[in-house]
Amino acid sequence: MNEPYDYIEMKIPSKPEFVGVIRLTLSGIASRMGFTYDEIEDLKIATSEACTNAVQHAYKSNDNGEVVIGFGLFKDRLEVMVSDNGQSFDFQSAKEGIGPYNPNDSVEILREGGLGLYLIETLMDEVRIHQNVGVTVMMTKYLEGERVEMDAKKIST
Repeated sequence: MNEPYDYIEMKIPSKPEFVGVIRLTLSGIASRMGFTYDEIEDLKIATSEACTNAVQHAYKSNDNGEVVIGFGLFKDRLEVMVSDNGQSFDFQSAKEGIGPYNPNDSVEILREGGLGLYLIETLMDEVRIHQNVGVTVMMTKYLEGERVEMDAKKIST
């Protein structure tokens, strides 16, 4: 699955006032890709939730923490990766290291009683989480119609 894609990575200080910068950037990227207004709003809410969780919980005792946000722009989807360990990542290999979210995972992954994660899962098409040095959340949103086509191919094969 080595399809061509564009990749954008941003690193923000772990401070709430910078989450809006990510929302604005995401809005521009998603609009350029052809997402609808409602889909862009869903993307912004889910990504804001992941960023806010990272800002609020990852660096409790350290104001100097950073949050890395990676955007993988594919022909049929947008993949957003939010990592609170502050390290840049090789997008493709980072994706491969992230497994599907398991509802039986520890409470630490869920944070805030899981409401944020529930919102993210409701608004995005796919969500995967990896907890290692920090927490990495990988969210995928398919362009309208692309997801149906993909599901239809799975069923027909």
